[in-house]
Amino acid sequence: MEEKGTLSIHTENIFPIIKKFLYSDHEIFLRELISNAQDATQKLKKLALMGEFTGELGDLKLKVKIDETAKTLTISDAGIGLTAEEMKKYINQIAFSGATEFVEKFKDKIDNPQDLIGKFGLGFYSAFMVAERVEILSLSYKPGAEAALWSCTGTTDYAITPATKAERGTDIILYINDDSAEFLEKSRISSILTKYCKFLPIEIEFDDKVINNPHPLWSKSPTELKDEDYIAFYKELYPFSEDPLFWIHLNVDYPFNLTGVLYFPKVKQEFELQKNKIQLYSRQVFITDEVKDVVPEFLMLMHGVIDSPDIPLNVSRSYLQADGNVKKINSHITKKVGDKLAELFKNDRPSYESKWDSLGLFVKYGMITDDKFFEKAKDFCLFKNIDNQCFTLDEYREKVQVVQEDKNQNLVYLYTNDEGKQDAYIQSAKKKHYDVLKFETPIDNHFVSHIERKLEKTSFKRIDSEIADKIIEKDVLMESILTDAQKEELKSLFEKVINDKNYMVNIEALSSEEMPVSVTLPEFMRRMKEMSMGGGMNFMGAMPDSYNVVVNANHALMQKILTATGDNKELVAKYAFDLGLLSQNLLSGASLTNFIQKSVNMVS
Repeated sequence: MEEKGTLSIHTENIFPIIKKFLYSDHEIFLRELISNAQDATQKLKKLALMGEFTGELGDLKLKVKIDETAKTLTISDAGIGLTAEEMKKYINQIAFSGATEFVEKFKDKIDNPQDLIGKFGLGFYSAFMVAERVEILSLSYKPGAEAALWSCTGTTDYAITPATKAERGTDIILYINDDSAEFLEKSRISSILTKYCKFLPIEIEFDDKVINNPHPLWSKSPTELKDEDYIAFYKELYPFSEDPLFWIHLNVDYPFNLTGVLYFPKVKQEFELQKNKIQLYSRQVFITDEVKDVVPEFLMLMHGVIDSPDIPLNVSRSYLQADGNVKKINSHITKKVGDKLAELFKNDRPSYESKWDSLGLFVKYGMITDDKFFEKAKDFCLFKNIDNQCFTLDEYREKVQVVQEDKNQNLVYLYTNDEGKQDAYIQSAKKKHYDVLKFETPIDNHFVSHIERKLEKTSFKRIDSEIADKIIEKDVLMESILTDAQKEELKSLFEKVINDKNYMVNIEALSSEEMPVSVTLPEFMRRMKEMSMGGGMNFMGAMPDSYNVVVNANHALMQKILTATGDNKELVAKYAFDLGLLSQNLLSGASLTNFIQKSVNMVS
């Protein structure tokens, strides 16, 4: 006998809300229906374990089928099924969660109630986003139960009629509307199943193939797994990526539930392009790859999977909600990563050093953004010099402290961010037995500034930002071979040929082997300018560059300039200044063209 009724909801506007606003992406309907089907199957398995169901479980695969002629999409399970009374109770009362009641009823017998996905009771209604009519054909597992058919066209009216169904379980039949015809395409359904259901614990059959891996690596115990298993799973997640450097297997059951595997990939300098590679799952159902609250910012470059039933989701399970567990998970992941890096450094330092070019981005980023991580990481953060030797902070301080202390006992770390362009400065520093570090990643400007704030009596200077003899000036500059009058003459001459107030000319007594003229941007201004440009904060952009021009009074060229006659005096001085600009890549456009022409004329 057919029974008709009205859905138990408080407003007839609920369906438009569900259709348009509950889910940001209509494809999520399939994830929700598959999750419900899995839920029904998991319930049956648990009832069997508890002795509440004594029949044969049989084939428990979930099945997805398309009928292009009938314009239907069907999701079938062999789970607990529904009686007509249960349809009225669970389907007709929107937002009544069957899983919630099930857990309450059997709470003393269920070991892992978090395995049951249903929470809000709204997932089924996502079907009306794409279907003009939805039917539920179901046969309960209960002895003597009769099959029933529930039907609704997306209004508040429904119908339940007796039906015929040979096997236990539920079929959800969606009559796809014209606007959603894409969901009758095999390729579209296959891509959605792969995206959201790739690792569901119940097998899913579509187009005569099982499309999921019910036992993903993170659901297994680390003791069962070998290195090749982790690498194979990484390739399953990221088919075209290089092998990862190493990984961390997360397996926590207190004070929250968390499993997963995080991989350190081989990263490139353009690290912004590598983000959003961590996938968040809830009980093996894909939720999102936006995990910025769960995973610390500096570890967003990692790849892998996190699965936790304790991460709070919004009603449509599409994004995270703020919660204390999120912060706890975030802190736990930070600690696990720090412990893993410390372990690798201690147990196999050569291997750790060989991976440093990729690891350095993670470690430096973490030290900048997380004070607790800074304290742990300073023991395994490496500094690499131009000879490709690696040192911890303490080791490097011991190596250079005698040679590279200034007269105020401040330790000066010299570094290069471009060995090729700064080679002349590097060679000059090496002759004086100074060591030069390599800082070549986009984050290094911020990193060195952070280290300076954290450590007393420590400063970093780019090798070409100042003259090394002045940076590490323990006594006095070399004795000048020029008189004060000659130095004043040179100063006036260079100021005249430069003719730019943004270039401050100083005459210094340096080694005769140094450049005749050096043009440098002061370290503080250069670093602030680069940091502001790199971080999108252009607060230095409006300020003109202010350069130091150091004229080496002891270079033989200065004597030639002083003794030159007529226009040659200014010509040679300008040429020497242009050489200084050229060494810093500051000569371009017409100025560069003129310099090349002058060079050709001189050679000719």
